[in-house]
Amino acid sequence: MACFERASPSLKKILLQLYRADKPIEIDHHLHEFGSVEYHVQSSLSDPQHAYLSISTPLLSQGDLLSYGLSHYSMEMVKAISLDVVEIVQPAKEGYQLTLRLNLSKIPRGKDSMKVISEISTVQATILSSQLKEMLWTVNSEDTFQGMCKPIKLVYHPRETFYVIKQPLKIAAVFPMRFKEHSDVIIATAFLQELTDVGSSKKWAKVPPCCWAPIPPPELRGEPFEDLSTNGGFVTFDIYPRHIEGKRLDKTVWSLLNFYAYVKYHVKCTKGFIQRRMRKRLESLVETLQGPNLGEDEQTEKVQGNARCSCVGKSVRLPKFKMLKRKYGDFTRKIKKLRFRIKIHGFRRFRQRWLTIPKFSSSMGYTKLD
Repeated sequence: MACFERASPSLKKILLQLYRADKPIEIDHHLHEFGSVEYHVQSSLSDPQHAYLSISTPLLSQGDLLSYGLSHYSMEMVKAISLDVVEIVQPAKEGYQLTLRLNLSKIPRGKDSMKVISEISTVQATILSSQLKEMLWTVNSEDTFQGMCKPIKLVYHPRETFYVIKQPLKIAAVFPMRFKEHSDVIIATAFLQELTDVGSSKKWAKVPPCCWAPIPPPELRGEPFEDLSTNGGFVTFDIYPRHIEGKRLDKTVWSLLNFYAYVKYHVKCTKGFIQRRMRKRLESLVETLQGPNLGEDEQTEKVQGNARCSCVGKSVRLPKFKMLKRKYGDFTRKIKKLRFRIKIHGFRRFRQRWLTIPKFSSSMGYTKLD
């Protein structure tokens, strides 16, 4: 799930094709998304009313993988997508964690069909969200922790792991930030520091507190060195019970799962913005440098045209000094109009005081020698 949408675009497209077909069609598709996510969609001519969807996805925590597949809560969340259309097949197809049988005849007609198919396409997001929800719900459980528990490592992507640390009154989510390019590190570091400053303001007092640090937090002591070696620091979110009450739970879970994607999206947009401004700046400089030459060419053509039309057969030429003076004046005028001029506060007084050439006077008189 490298995007902000819950529904899988490829899976949604195939299910719509299968649902809107005028006559029964046979489908056997394998889809791969975001590295390790795999879908298998099957439909046969002998049973056109049903389609089978199998999914294989890396789980956030291996503790959720039981002998029969996913946890009970994850199964219930998948069933709740559409009770009439979705049915879980036990056991799942070999090589997959979950297999669903879709009753296409139960999908409502009209605009509601698009909504139901979109919900079915969110099955992978539902599985991941359900696992993180179970961990966050422990904050409100009666079994309060007297001390800090061992951090739980969640593998969202091979290069995008984060930790959930259960504490007596909250849960801390720690994100180690890694980037390939040095420019990405600079942009992301500035963004994360700004995010921390904004999150600590009174205006955003209701959101989970956020902090950034270049070194690992004390809660991650004892973790493998490979997991803590980063070039972008560590971001920590503190999740309190008020952040997972009612409808806030879904928003909090989805924001945590997409935090890496959000930071990468910001870095990519910032780099594109900088490149556009640099190209625009370069174009303005080129126009400024080429402007005097273009003005000189136009003036020469105008003079030559007037010379041809005149009855007097004398060549008309502007004085060389005037041409150079006009060229220099146009160039300096356009330079002054350029934007982003560098101004140093107080430099004018410094220049008047220290950079002026002193005047010397002598009390001795001089006699001109013959």
